[in-house]
Amino acid sequence: MRERDAAPALRCLVTGATGYVGGRLVPSLLEAGYQVRCLARSPEKLRDHPWVGRVEVVRGDVTDAASVADALRGIDVAYYLVHALGAGSGFEETDRRAARGFADAAATAAVRRIIYLGGLVPADVPVQDLSVHLRSRAEVGEIFLAAPVPATVLRAAVVIGSGSASFEMLRYLTERLPVMVTPSWVSTRIQPIAIRDALRYLVGSVGMPREVNRAFDIGGPDIMTYRDMMERYAKVAGLPHRLILPVPMLTPRLSSHWIGLVTPVPPSIARPLADSLRHEVVCDEHDIARYVPDKQGAPLGFDEALGLALKRVREAQVVTRWSNASVPGAPSDPLPTDPEWAGGSLYTDVRQRTVDASTGALWRVVEGIGGDHGWYSFPLAWALRGWFDRMVGGVGLRRGRRDAHRLRVGDSLDFWRVEEIVPGQLLRLRAEMRLPGLAWLEMTAQRDEHGRTRYRQRAVFHPRGLLGHAYWWSVSPFHAVVFGGMARNVAKAAEADAGLPADTSHRRT
Repeated sequence: MRERDAAPALRCLVTGATGYVGGRLVPSLLEAGYQVRCLARSPEKLRDHPWVGRVEVVRGDVTDAASVADALRGIDVAYYLVHALGAGSGFEETDRRAARGFADAAATAAVRRIIYLGGLVPADVPVQDLSVHLRSRAEVGEIFLAAPVPATVLRAAVVIGSGSASFEMLRYLTERLPVMVTPSWVSTRIQPIAIRDALRYLVGSVGMPREVNRAFDIGGPDIMTYRDMMERYAKVAGLPHRLILPVPMLTPRLSSHWIGLVTPVPPSIARPLADSLRHEVVCDEHDIARYVPDKQGAPLGFDEALGLALKRVREAQVVTRWSNASVPGAPSDPLPTDPEWAGGSLYTDVRQRTVDASTGALWRVVEGIGGDHGWYSFPLAWALRGWFDRMVGGVGLRRGRRDAHRLRVGDSLDFWRVEEIVPGQLLRLRAEMRLPGLAWLEMTAQRDEHGRTRYRQRAVFHPRGLLGHAYWWSVSPFHAVVFGGMARNVAKAAEADAGLPADTSHRRT
């Protein structure tokens, strides 16, 4: 034991650390005693995670050979947790090229093992008949198994955990629809797995013997249909019995739009999830237990996994969410500080108000904005904008918040994403709605030269082409109502929070 403790800890690289699984895997690896390096396209998204001070974070992308080579230098075990879920056309070739480049770079860096989390593939279905996303995941797994570095390919069906896309889809469908007209895939058999068991297998795979180079099916002890899952969710959540009516003519494309209308999961992500449910996804073996032994009570049953997920949601302890990962096609450019960046066309709407409350009271309102708290102005206008965004394939307003009171860089917030946050002072959001341009919303709480609390709100829009200019001028007449009302109501909410009267006679918009 002393010799083992004296040996240097294995070094693990985690790609996809800003995503749902990666964001939970990192602390699990640290707890197991491993050193961790994270490869992220936007390292700033990891800045506010409680474990970031214990890991090395490097900037890069799996499609960039140079950054992958640098990230793999000195690494013993590399986790590949990157998927093109929801990406546009051509994603299969992107996945293929990225996986091959990663495998080659791992061999050059003398990495001991690659660990990949893919999708459970039905054994009796020809590869060409699989959904394109499931087929791509299977191909990535085969690329790693054929590479010089030994690989562990874990194949899971539906992952159940607070904040997972599968859990959110199940949760909203069941809670919002007491009577459901559903696609035929609700009768397909599935073997879900709890996120904690998926993480246990991922962490345990580090110690596999070098000669092991294969795929493993991973799942929980329960095999059921999606209909069973909805009925059992209703029971665990204390809801009345749900009436479920399957309709064969609901194709995967139509059902993805149906899911998009009812749940926070947008059609671009709902479709691959629905596609993967067309075929029976049940484990053919449980060989993983030879290398990562199951403990008492593990793997968790479906009801136990649901109970834990619901408990974390109700206690606002959701560590990561499916929406942690950036939406494909969403803007990633930082807020421009120089109007020349936009070729002289950078539209802004600025509102300022003096607030009869402390900066702390104002900040609590600012940081709590969105989700169940709403946007403090013209709810119908925000709702319509959210519905329109969903109709054109965007994320809409239903993503809500990871935490009702605290935000961190990288969090999704309805159809915004937190680009910057300075606690007590600044919140900057970048729009991920469908727009003919790039947009930001910035809110600050500060003291003015007279020591009074000042709320400043700035909307910024960088138009893309003529359509972008037309969009700004078509919506600008509504800014006084939407943005002006938002500034007034944020100030009032801060004053109410501070227990002070809302005297608006001396303020300006």
